[in-house]
Order: sequence, then structure tokens, then C-alpha cells
Amino acid sequence: MTTTNNNTVTALASPKAASNAWLVDLVLLGALWGASFLFMRIGAAEFGALPAAAVRVTVAALFLLPLLFLRGQGAALRQHWKASLLIGVLNSGLPFAFFCFALLTINSGLAAVLNATVPMFGALVAWAWFSERPSGSRIVGLVIGFTGVAMLASRSAGVHADASSSSATWAVLACLAACLCYGIAASATRRHLSGVPALATATGSQIGATLFLALPALWFWPEKMPSARAWLALVVLGVACTGLAYILFFRLIERAGPARALTVTFLVPVFAVFYGTVFLGEHITQWMGVCAAVIVCGVALSTGLVRLGRKA
Repeated sequence: MTTTNNNTVTALASPKAASNAWLVDLVLLGALWGASFLFMRIGAAEFGALPAAAVRVTVAALFLLPLLFLRGQGAALRQHWKASLLIGVLNSGLPFAFFCFALLTINSGLAAVLNATVPMFGALVAWAWFSERPSGSRIVGLVIGFTGVAMLASRSAGVHADASSSSATWAVLACLAACLCYGIAASATRRHLSGVPALATATGSQIGATLFLALPALWFWPEKMPSARAWLALVVLGVACTGLAYILFFRLIERAGPARALTVTFLVPVFAVFYGTVFLGEHITQWMGVCAAVIVCGVALSTGLVRLGRKA
């Protein structure tokens, strides 16, 4: 708690430094979460969706727990353990499983582009939960963004060659369900965990996700032992793309608010497409680029980053 208070004092003393701090966190988080699609695709191909998601959150929890106690934040987790565990299901357990399932059928770039709809779902949830009615330009943005998703889903761009149209549809729906979970979790964090240290929130959420996925993962555990490459992918996924990334994410919510924190999804597709192209040989079609541009425009409007008219 002392560290958090010191950070708050520093932020109040130097607004410019605080602004730069959250922007650095935003870019770093985009790079880490962009890489997560690469590692999820590698891991899920051998583990299956539920075991891959379970290994990811288990590794993250084991990585974060010692850090939590070294920083003396165990009391914060004990005080808010119920909310932390539940938010972990919404912010990690369910969405990670949904994305791992989707990546068995679609490319990491396509999944990351769909992930860019998170701020739109976040805006809808905030409207329903906090009665934060969006302005006219934001409503237009929601319509544009979901139109882009429909355009993207209407063709098989970014779908594995051996995948059927029905499996591709389920994969897209799984990605959108994951995005809805993220939007709900952001508002839940704002409501129930405001002021809680980011490390305590991140650790509790990964423990909650681990408990949630444990039994399903054991039930669907692969009969053949996955390769060292798949294990390494999930370890890196758990430590860097989950443990470290969620500390950054919850710190972003504290420093910049949930709406700004969710704009990290603008950066995630850029990094994910780069990683997928370089390391997996994925190809990005012109149609995917057009749809991605439509979705990004919709997200920019729906989150208020861009406004139509002076009073929008």
C-alpha cells in the first residue's frame, strides 16, 4: 500500500510524468497481449482450448503469488478476495478459454482484430451498469464497429484452410464472447476493486481463473504429452503475457480509468499481426485490413477518442 500511495503522490506532483507513465504502460501492454495470440495458438494446438487456458492462468498465479507476499500486499488480497476471484473468471478464465478455442480455427491476426471490439463492449456495459449514456457520436461508433465485425465474419479471411464455415462462425462468436467478458470485467473492477493495488487484483484474478478452469482442464487434458515447444509457449504466456500484463492492466485502470485502459486493444492487433506474420507465416488479406479499419473507426468513436461535431 505504501508503494501505491507514493505513486499517487508522484502522479499528483507531476501530471506530465503521470501521463507519460500510463502511455508507456499502454504500449508495453499492447506488445505483451499482442504476443499472447501467438502463444495461445501454439499452445492450444497441442493442449486443447481448456487445458491451454488453465495452464496459462496457473503459471500466472504461481508467478504472481511470491511477488504479492514480497511486496506485502497479501492483506489487500485477503480483504478483497471474493471480488478478485470472481473478476478473474470474467477477465481471464472465460475469455482465455474462448480465445484458445477460436485459435484452433482462425489466425491470431483475425482474433486480435476481433479483440479490438473490447472498448465497444466496455462502453455498452458502462451504459447498462453505470447509466453512462453514450453521446450521439458514440452510438454511431458502436454501429460502425459492429458493422465492421459483421463484414469480417461474412468472409473466410483469416480462417484456417481446413476449417468449415460453421466452425469459423463459432470461432468468431467465441472471440466476441471473450470481448464481452472483458468489458464486464473492466466495469466490475471499477465498481468493486477501485483503489486496490494492481498486484493484489492481478494475483487474485489469476487464482480465481485457475480454480474455475481446473476441473474442466483435467477432464479434457490431452492423452499425448504436448511438446516442449507448446509447454514453453504457455509458460511465457503465463508469466509475461498474463502475470506481468495484468499488473500493467489493473495499474492502467487505476491511473487512466477503464475506458482508456481498454484502448490497449487498438495496439494489440498491430503487434499480433506482426508476430503472426513473422513467426507463423500468417497472411493478412486486404479485406481483413478494410474490416480492421472500420472496427478501429467504430471503437475510436464509441470510446470518445474521436468525436463527430462540437457537442458530440
